[in-house]
Amino acid sequence: MKKMFSMMVIACVCTAVLAGCGGSGTAPAADAGTGKAAESSGEKGAKAKADEVAALIDAIYVQERTDTTDADCKAAREAWDALTEDEKELVEGENADPDYFGRDTGDASKDDPANADNIGDKEILVVSFGTSFNDSRTEDIGGIEKAIAAAYPDWAVRRAFTAQTIINHVQARDGEIMDNMDQALERAVKNGVKELVIQPTHLMHGAEYDEMKETADAYADKFDKLVISEPLLGEVGSDAGSVNEDKKAVCEAVVSETVAESSYDSRETMEADKTAIVYIGHGTSHTAKVTYSQMQSQMDELGYKNVFVGTVEGEPEETACENILEAVAGAGYTKVIMRPLMVVAGDHANNDMAGDDEDSWKSIFDASGKFEKLDMQIAGLGRIKDVQARYIEHIEEALK
Repeated sequence: MKKMFSMMVIACVCTAVLAGCGGSGTAPAADAGTGKAAESSGEKGAKAKADEVAALIDAIYVQERTDTTDADCKAAREAWDALTEDEKELVEGENADPDYFGRDTGDASKDDPANADNIGDKEILVVSFGTSFNDSRTEDIGGIEKAIAAAYPDWAVRRAFTAQTIINHVQARDGEIMDNMDQALERAVKNGVKELVIQPTHLMHGAEYDEMKETADAYADKFDKLVISEPLLGEVGSDAGSVNEDKKAVCEAVVSETVAESSYDSRETMEADKTAIVYIGHGTSHTAKVTYSQMQSQMDELGYKNVFVGTVEGEPEETACENILEAVAGAGYTKVIMRPLMVVAGDHANNDMAGDDEDSWKSIFDASGKFEKLDMQIAGLGRIKDVQARYIEHIEEALK
């Protein structure tokens, strides 16, 4: 009797539990299926929204400005702002990712786009490739522009970027609007500028310099005087051994700055402690790539035995990451300080040099197991006073 009663109680409890779940043993499975379907539908919706934003970003990641660029930048930002934090992490496109809008690169309001009107009849147009890294733009490019403005108080100093992709990025993300080369030149014409000096912040006479010069040449008849000043490192030279005063001055300046920002009191002390300095430039397939070999020659001539010059692109070949790594390790150095040999510490410096991805220079050097310490100095050449002085000297030469 007691056994039968116990079985009846168990049966009642089971029935009650099942009833609470919908009245049958199959109901929970059906509800779970509905929940998964709803979740799947939600994921698809989130991905669709993220894909829409990715497409809008890809649409403004272009090198040509059009009549719809301003509206396209606005649309991309508004669509991004409408996403949830989880949806933002799903943004992925040909050039789009969550960092496009989400990465903190500093305060854009500290930068001056230098594109005001009513500027008088003498202008120095400082032309840069550009960067979307706000702090670097302010310190490196802005540093050069401010130094030139201080040296030439009677001239209006204005800015132009040659990379429309970067102009669009900054405009969409931060609302800061900068001129491209054509816009800056048209602005100068409309402002009645008679004398125009174009000072490129480019490192060398490479592809970007050639494109800039071609654009400028088309406006030559719009001004009483238009001159194009030298890039930072001056004339390229004929071979790897060709050096000049510009290269010497920049080598001395960047090494001095590297030591000042390290824990060492001199380069010699650094070398004695088996610490190498690795400078990383962009690299190029242009014939001007010999410039990087010349910079290494100049470092050697100065007696900087622990200094090595590499490039992100690995052109020229001896500047590739694996070659520099072997050279540094082969020379017996166990510690490394890396710093960009670039005017601006932008994407290449932050990602290709010092990033956490496995293909960055920092990660490759670390994974080799050959070095006990790696230090990153993320700072562009443009913020170094002696480098700024070279640009000013180039302007002086151009005006003679």
